[in-house]
Amino acid sequence: MPQLRIALAQVNAVVGDLAANSTMIVDWTREAVERGAHVVVFPEMALCGYPVEDLALRKSFAAANTAELEKLAAALRDAGCGDALVVTGHLSRDDHGPRNSASFLYGGEVLATYHKHHLPNYGVFDEARYFASGDELPIVRFHGLDIGVVICEDIWQNGGPVTALGEVGVDLLLCINGSPYERNKNDLRTPLVARRAAEAGAPMAYVNLVGAQDELVFDGGSMITTRDGEVLTRAPQFREHLLVADLDLEAGGYTSTTVPESPGPLRPPAFSVNRLVAQPNPLPAYEPLPMPAAAEPLPELAEVWSALVTGLRDYVHKNGFKSVIFGFSGGIDSAVCAAIAVDALGADSVHGVSMPSHYSTEHSRSDAAELARRLGCHFEVHPVADIVDVYVNKFGLTGLAEENIQARCRGMLLMALSNQRGHLVLATGNKTELAVGYSTIYGDAVGGFAPIKDVPKTLVWELATWRNAAATERGETPPIPENSITKPPSAELRPDQTDQDSLPPYEVLDRVLDGYIEGDKGYAELLAEGFDAELVEQVLRMVDRAEYKRRQYPPGTKITLKAFGRDRRLPMTNRWREAAPN
Repeated sequence: MPQLRIALAQVNAVVGDLAANSTMIVDWTREAVERGAHVVVFPEMALCGYPVEDLALRKSFAAANTAELEKLAAALRDAGCGDALVVTGHLSRDDHGPRNSASFLYGGEVLATYHKHHLPNYGVFDEARYFASGDELPIVRFHGLDIGVVICEDIWQNGGPVTALGEVGVDLLLCINGSPYERNKNDLRTPLVARRAAEAGAPMAYVNLVGAQDELVFDGGSMITTRDGEVLTRAPQFREHLLVADLDLEAGGYTSTTVPESPGPLRPPAFSVNRLVAQPNPLPAYEPLPMPAAAEPLPELAEVWSALVTGLRDYVHKNGFKSVIFGFSGGIDSAVCAAIAVDALGADSVHGVSMPSHYSTEHSRSDAAELARRLGCHFEVHPVADIVDVYVNKFGLTGLAEENIQARCRGMLLMALSNQRGHLVLATGNKTELAVGYSTIYGDAVGGFAPIKDVPKTLVWELATWRNAAATERGETPPIPENSITKPPSAELRPDQTDQDSLPPYEVLDRVLDGYIEGDKGYAELLAEGFDAELVEQVLRMVDRAEYKRRQYPPGTKITLKAFGRDRRLPMTNRWREAAPN
């Protein structure tokens, strides 16, 4: 029975860089062909990067994609890869508008194109805004096997193209993806791929993007399953990888030479089937490669850390920066950001600045210096007390105004150093602080990127402990000083200040925030879960009043189900308030 060697190219594309992405596809295909692959599959929108947002609406961008796709087909042939069937995602446009598409490239030509059917319009996705849905199913016969393709959301929704392909019959189903990372998503993905393979009655090859685009991170985790849903092999997370595997489809699939031309009694909407032949003859029998061992999914905290490292690294590099700078306060947030930055960029690209004021404690200064010593990064000290005094004395500032001017002087200093030296400024605030508005706009909120913007405070502590333990296991110096983890958190903007002077205990606060933000639970639901009424009122009031601050906060890596910004969009001018039931 037919054999086939397939390669899944888990790659990191750059939005808008069509020429570089095209070259990347040729390079990875060449490597796959050198390893004997007959079919090479690339992720969703690999040619143009993903997501392209409003670039999809520009006719000039769509035209450039079409031209680049045709050049890519020819370049693959000229590179000696013309006998391989290459499937890649890209943007296209026709009379119905922009399309999220996947094309089969063979022999220097664009053989067939599939348009994504299910267009997600929730969370971070706005695809109904950008794309027209497709209802055509190209099925390509290649080396005696019928191959179909679907795109990402097409397997997340019941029915649709997977059901249709199962009814008309395919031997192999390709699924190309730009599926963003969030915590515990693999717990959903793997059984989903298994179910859809069974629904299609064919093995599924699932390839996912890797890398980051703005706030989204793509974790890879590409896989191949049998028609019964057994995972044959899996690629590692958070790194580019070429997964090459031999498939022997003797036990199943659809190999009849008499095929129906229409899908038959499919549930609406109906699909039209377009069968094409690239290479009708099965391959001569060959000795298959051993199936690559399946990479195990990372443990949860390692996975989160990898996502944060990937998000920062790609934002910095893809936007042309070489280094970052931010305040080293001696606290847990800046310490975790520093460790992430060093893991992402290397110690020589990280510049820490201690900016003590009158209220900065000696242990905070020493903890900041110790952090820099452990990480081996750049470190400098610039006291801001004299600068703060100018503002305080000139304008008679007291209370909150005096506290905030300290943070704003630090923000101005960091931005000045950024302008002078070309560093990207990082904001070190966490999701809990951002949720309740516990930050100073134009102060600690300045910067171009916020690495832990979507990390709740309690998770910040967990990550710090995990990262230190991981270093110890490898025989390395733990990067984060123990005192930064154990001491009570404080902004140190007034004498003996701690966060809990203004906020509930973080372990309680994060639970309320998880219900209100991630779970969209209202006042009554939170009370029913046992939270104190006064606490709920305080937290909800702080969250609702801080929307204007969140709108002005830098972008940051998304790791949760509902990140501020792309996922949760509320009006700044808003008089609706959750209230106790009558």
